[in-house]
Amino acid sequence: MIAAMWMRSTMAYRASFVMTTFANFAVTGLDFVAILLMFSRVDVLGGWPLAEVAFLYGLSSVAFGLADLAIGSMERLGQRVRDGTLDTLLVRPAPVLAQVAADRFGLRRLGRVTQGALVLGYALLSVDIGWTPVKVALMLVTVLSGAGIFCAVFVAGAAFQFVAQDASEVQNAFTYGGTTLLQYPPSVFGQELVRGVTFVLPLAFVNWVPASYVLGRPLPLGLPQWTAFVSPLVAVACCALAGVAWRVGLRSYRSTGS
Repeated sequence: MIAAMWMRSTMAYRASFVMTTFANFAVTGLDFVAILLMFSRVDVLGGWPLAEVAFLYGLSSVAFGLADLAIGSMERLGQRVRDGTLDTLLVRPAPVLAQVAADRFGLRRLGRVTQGALVLGYALLSVDIGWTPVKVALMLVTVLSGAGIFCAVFVAGAAFQFVAQDASEVQNAFTYGGTTLLQYPPSVFGQELVRGVTFVLPLAFVNWVPASYVLGRPLPLGLPQWTAFVSPLVAVACCALAGVAWRVGLRSYRSTGS
């Protein structure tokens, strides 16, 4: 209901909606422009050609865009904790998590999803992939699982803000920073970093691991082939842990008057 209210409010000013959505599309597109500039000087990046890097970029951007559209407002929780406006959400007969996620729901974020989908479409037309029913299904599952993993990161970051209060930039380092990291092939990063985003904060399952299988490349860190199919399980586990963190954080909230 809250999201629908913000959508109606947005659509009341359609010209503004179109302009802000296009601006979101253009600004996020600068990330891919940077990649294009790199490839104007080199033929491959870490052993990956442009079309395959675009494939990584598209998967990461669409997954993150969907998560940002659904739950990106979580980053403003710290402000609500500091000024006490979170109290108004606690007395409403609706889950606090859903209310925070729907607060100031921004349809303009569709610009990021659209831009990522266009790059992904370009990559699919440019990359020579031996398609099978399994790979097609894996593509669909990967996008949804990646969105779930990013949603979990958003929620976990918001839970941390119950303690830190002014930690939105820390959260952004793992959300926006995470999707930027995944837009590049794992071979350009050190092994310790790749291990960290595989076994500690499993962002590698957003695109690196399943994309390597689809492209017929060795999986990062020499992982076995079957790990390309565990993204849904990783997403479920991440969401469960984020849910626990959220409940612990919410129980620790004492309002500004205490």
